[in-house]
Amino acid sequence: MEPWDVVILGAGAAGLFCAGELAGQGLRVLVIEHARRPGEKIRISGGGRCNFTNLATARDRFLSRTPRFFASALAGYRPLDFVALVDRAGIAWHEKTLGQLFCDGKAGQIIDMLLARMQGAELRLGVGVTAVERAGSGFTVRTTQGQEAARRVVVATGGRSIPKMGATGIGYDIARGFGLRLVEPRPGLVPLTFAEQDLRQTAPLAGVSLPARIRCGKASFDDALLFTHRGLSGPAVLQISSFWRPGEAITTDLAPGQDVAALLRQQRGQGGRMQVATALARILPERLADALTEAEGLTGARLADQPNAVLDRLGARVNAWTIRPVGSEGWRTAEVTVGGVDCRDLDGRTMEARAVSGLHFIGEVVDVTGWLGGYNFQWAWASAHAAARAISGAISGPAGPDS
Repeated sequence: MEPWDVVILGAGAAGLFCAGELAGQGLRVLVIEHARRPGEKIRISGGGRCNFTNLATARDRFLSRTPRFFASALAGYRPLDFVALVDRAGIAWHEKTLGQLFCDGKAGQIIDMLLARMQGAELRLGVGVTAVERAGSGFTVRTTQGQEAARRVVVATGGRSIPKMGATGIGYDIARGFGLRLVEPRPGLVPLTFAEQDLRQTAPLAGVSLPARIRCGKASFDDALLFTHRGLSGPAVLQISSFWRPGEAITTDLAPGQDVAALLRQQRGQGGRMQVATALARILPERLADALTEAEGLTGARLADQPNAVLDRLGARVNAWTIRPVGSEGWRTAEVTVGGVDCRDLDGRTMEARAVSGLHFIGEVVDVTGWLGGYNFQWAWASAHAAARAISGAISGPAGPDS
C-alpha cells in the first residue's frame, strides 16, 4: 500500500493544527483519534469559550526540565499568528485579564476552524493506536482497524489529564519503544487537597473565594483562591500546583498588599470596642474572618483588649498562612500534564526525535507545560507549526506561506 506522507496520532489541538498546516502544503495526511469526537479539550476549555492563546506568551510562562527547549517554536509561531487565523475564520473574540483571549461564542468554533483547514487530510475517529514501528526509512502504525504505512509520524496524543475524556499514555509508550527518555508525568493545574486535621478548619469555608498570593519555593502567583471541601482551588492554586511536589508546603497571603497586623492595630486605636472578628471582616470575607479568630481563640474578644503580640500572630496567620497539602485531586481534574517526553531527546526547531528520523512529538505529550491562561494552547499551535514546517520542507522542499 502507498504510504501516507504523514500519520498524526491524536486529534486534539496540536494534532488538528499540524494536520491543517500539512494539508495546506498538499501532503497526504492521515489523523487517527481514538475518541469519537475531535478536539474534546478545546470544547471544554475556558468554560466552553476556549482561552485559545495569551498575548503575554513568553518563555517564563512555561515549565520544562529543559528550560530553553521551547524558545524556537514559540518564536516561530506567535499568539498574533493564531489570532490572524481566528479573524480570517470570522470568529469573534475578546481579551480578559493578563492577555487571555477567549471566543465570544462557543469553543466549538475553534474546532470547526481547525477541521476546515484540514481539507484534503483524512480524519479517522474511534480508532485506537496500538504500536508504532520502524519500517525501512518510514513507519508502520498499528491500530485497532489494521495498520498504516507512513513516511513520517507525528505523536500528538496529549498527556494523562482528564481520563474520562479518553486520555491515555500511548504517546509515552511510543516514546519508550524508540528509546526516548521521559520526565515522569504528574498532574498540573489541579486543585490541592488537605489532610483530615487541616480540613476540620478549612472545609467549613468551602465556597469562600478571595484574591490571594500563593508561593511554593521560588514560584509565586497572585490570583483568586477558592476554599473547597477537599482543600484549595481557584486560579492561584491551579497555577502553583504545577510547581508543587508532595511533601512541600505552600505559603499563602490572604490579604496581599495589606499588613493585617498593622491594620488591626490602627482599628484598635480608632474603635477598640469592636470585636476582633468584626475588625478582621473589614479586610477578609466574614466567614473567613470568623474562622481565623476562632482558630486563635478570639471569638467574641474585643479588639481593645488585644496586645500587639496577639494581633501580630493573627496577622501572620492571614499574611503568611503556611500549610502542607497531602496531595492533589489528580488526573481526574488536572487540566494539563506536567512532564512527558524528555526534551533532551527532541530537536526544539523541528520537534523531531534526535535518534529517530521522521518521528515527531508535539503538544502536551512533550515535557513543556504552560501556565493557566491560554499558554498551553499556544504551545500546541507553536510546536505543531514547527513540526509541520520541518516535515513539509523535508518531503516537498521549503514550505510556502502559512495556510
